[in-house]
Amino acid sequence: MLKTETGEHSFTVEVATTDQKRALGLMFRRSLPENGGMLFLYDRPQPAVMWMKNTLIPLDMVFIAPDGRVHRVERNTEPFSTSRILSEGVVAGVLEINAGAADRIGLKRGDLVVYPGLGGGD
Repeated sequence: MLKTETGEHSFTVEVATTDQKRALGLMFRRSLPENGGMLFLYDRPQPAVMWMKNTLIPLDMVFIAPDGRVHRVERNTEPFSTSRILSEGVVAGVLEINAGAADRIGLKRGDLVVYPGLGGGD
């Protein structure tokens, strides 16, 4: 769940906790449910680098600080791009959602991500 000034917003996410699942991510998917997504969790907080190689749909990437707060949002990433998308700091995870979803719910730095194991709650 994401808590923003506009309220609480639930997403149904797949969780990628292994190197293999994180490497595959949402590649080769033709669509993502409106409130769907993928949550990449790391064993320990670290700088993260993402890309869109073999990813067919534009995404918003939400970089999550160790305290469960939104560290930064990369909006409307470009499908198939091999450009590196940096967390710009240490993060506990990354949430990928449909492009435009972050703007739709008013998501911004400092908003809370609620998920078991994240500092934002359980």
